[in-house]
Amino acid sequence: MLAEERFHEIIRLVNERKTMTVQELTELLDSSESTIRRDLTELHKRHQLVKVHGGATALQMGYTTKDEAVSVRKDMNMEEKQRIAKYAAERIEKNDFVYVDAGTTTGCLIDWICEQGAVFVTNGIVHARTLAEKGYKVFLLGGELKAATEAVVGGETMESLKRYHFTKGFFGTNGVHEESGFTTPDIHEAFVKEQAMKQCRECYVLADSTKIGKISAVRFGTFHEATVLTTDLQDARWKKYKNIVEVK
Repeated sequence: MLAEERFHEIIRLVNERKTMTVQELTELLDSSESTIRRDLTELHKRHQLVKVHGGATALQMGYTTKDEAVSVRKDMNMEEKQRIAKYAAERIEKNDFVYVDAGTTTGCLIDWICEQGAVFVTNGIVHARTLAEKGYKVFLLGGELKAATEAVVGGETMESLKRYHFTKGFFGTNGVHEESGFTTPDIHEAFVKEQAMKQCRECYVLADSTKIGKISAVRFGTFHEATVLTTDLQDARWKKYKNIVEVK
């Protein structure tokens, strides 16, 4: 099969099924894994699909308007999340006053925290419980509980945040984009994230490679407002940004 014929078939399959793994494409097109990976890289450069870790998604999958439940998201891209979380936890120092945003990747962060001298504030119900169980001093923000993400949001949450001045903040996101910034589907959660970022001296956004280049409905921060911690960048153009750290 000629390269352009293979390209056409890959695009058809990805658009039809919305997401495909390298292994699936290898079997269906009777091609080698290295060939398929090169094809996905080329099609990503042509903006005909989105190459992600282990496969590809259709272009329309790059825009998200709805949060999946934590039970659905918690095991997705777990290896990447753990690598990012370990690196992020190493940034926490003695006497830091730390904000931990609700989310599955920030949840992994808590597993790696070792600095007993830090104090934490969070809008994540599970995060607060886990930190407390590990013996850390932690403050849970008040407000309305959003079931899908187990995050506390709303006016009361916003007012509470304005009282704090954090040395570091760690945030989850649904999308990272140069022009659209950091985005999330829910406007109320976006407001909380935005206010929390304003209260932080240093901001870190924890985003596995599937979030890079994606756009969700509501922006909570501009691209250069935070250091992005990610892994395995598939598109070389992202490597030029000094605020992106590719965790190995």
